Amino acid sequence: MPTLTAKKTSTRPARPAPELIFGDLWEFDPSPETADPKLKTRYDLFINGQFVAPKSGKYFDSINPANERKLAEIAQASAADVDAAYQAAKAAYDNVWGKLPGRERAKYLFRIARLLQDRAREFAVAETLDGGKPIKESRDFDVPMAAAHFFYHAGWADKLDYVAPGRRVAPLGVVGQVIPWNFPLLMLAWKLAPALAMGNTVVLKPAETTSITCLKLAEILQDAGLPPGVVNFVTGAGDVGAAVMNHPIPAKLSFTGSTEVGKIIMRSVAGTDKKMTLELGGKAANIVFDDAPLNQAVEGIVNGIFFNQGHVCCAGSRLLVHEPVAEQVLTKLKNRIKVLRVGDPLDKNTDIGAINSKEQLRKITAMVASGVKEGAEMFQPTCRLPPKGFYFRPTLFSGVSMSHRIAREEIFGPVLSILTFRTVDEAIEKANNTAYGLSAGVWTDKGSRILKMSTELKAGVVWANTYNKFDPASPFGGYKESGFGREGGRQGLLDYCKLI
Repeated sequence: MPTLTAKKTSTRPARPAPELIFGDLWEFDPSPETADPKLKTRYDLFINGQFVAPKSGKYFDSINPANERKLAEIAQASAADVDAAYQAAKAAYDNVWGKLPGRERAKYLFRIARLLQDRAREFAVAETLDGGKPIKESRDFDVPMAAAHFFYHAGWADKLDYVAPGRRVAPLGVVGQVIPWNFPLLMLAWKLAPALAMGNTVVLKPAETTSITCLKLAEILQDAGLPPGVVNFVTGAGDVGAAVMNHPIPAKLSFTGSTEVGKIIMRSVAGTDKKMTLELGGKAANIVFDDAPLNQAVEGIVNGIFFNQGHVCCAGSRLLVHEPVAEQVLTKLKNRIKVLRVGDPLDKNTDIGAINSKEQLRKITAMVASGVKEGAEMFQPTCRLPPKGFYFRPTLFSGVSMSHRIAREEIFGPVLSILTFRTVDEAIEKANNTAYGLSAGVWTDKGSRILKMSTELKAGVVWANTYNKFDPASPFGGYKESGFGREGGRQGLLDYCKLI
């Protein structure tokens, strides 16, 4: 086979040629996404159907983590703004939304979904600019799945008599919601859609580092003609989230974020009659047996931790490998991550984009340093990182034991800890030996083994011979310190209603 020579027109840093590809690998020319994200220079709060300036008059900068440049100014809400949002939500529930038949609510949800589809490329670029994730993830997963959640719950809105057979359901009233920075648009959709379908109104706070797509969705809500006050967005840091969670009006609170903050919220709500849904941290185990399809498993492992930069709470950050194939899997993983492209998130060739913020990059770096200090063997491919922005190389740790911090604590970065096991019982014991219980993956050719593992693993979601597959009809949630309650599916709807 003839050797392929490189084009010398590319300005991207050179990468070492992979060992398992015939000939020399040439560097891809840049392929940037060119869609216009239509960003404003300043975003106000969205309260009672209108964009309004914060009462304090203060704004903070939203930074592009890929190049550290300012994207826009975001309104800094105060407790008074949060109260105004809740008053608007209560009035909308009492006077309009709570009285609207389900078939009419469905029409609004369908409109939102279709408008989001119409502006999909624009939203994908905005999501990538704001959060740093690769454009192909925003384009191919985040935006389509967000629209799918609105479509799915629109279909439920006029069929709520069948959510709880033998019982009638009623909305709770006003709901307070707080979402994290890792999937801003998707988290927004899977919290908003079931709440609205069930007849509730909402006050929601996005993460301070990724507020733009939330505020862009407010434009879609206006275009869809959603009645004023049904959905309200307040932006800011942790103090705004605390104001949303501690306000007396909401009948239900829904929080996705760190376990530490979740515990604080639980203590603050103790003694009240508010319902809660908490989706917190995770330290998921991806378990590979010796009879697994190893090439498929390696792709699933890479998809579960590296393509999303480890920025999902269900990321497969612990790999448990059957000892007979441990060396083989490690070799395949090393060869695979050598060809992962780290760089500009807007480039369609990029596999691993930017870390969301400097603070998060600092945390990842500290956790990796602890793994090295505690004696685990680290492997990173030799790739040059962009000179500006927040980037981290994909990292493997082998020789890891359950006593290592990197095996116990959530890292939220492209870092994989590899442990081995000899028996099924040992795999189950190691997988369950964590404070978390959000998700797990099992790779094996035996259906009986999959069934056994799915019943023995203490995880809300167990994937079989795949990883990170989601569907709006499937409930998602965890056990132990990963939280409680479910989002998605019929079970998720039940968490937004009261049974009569």
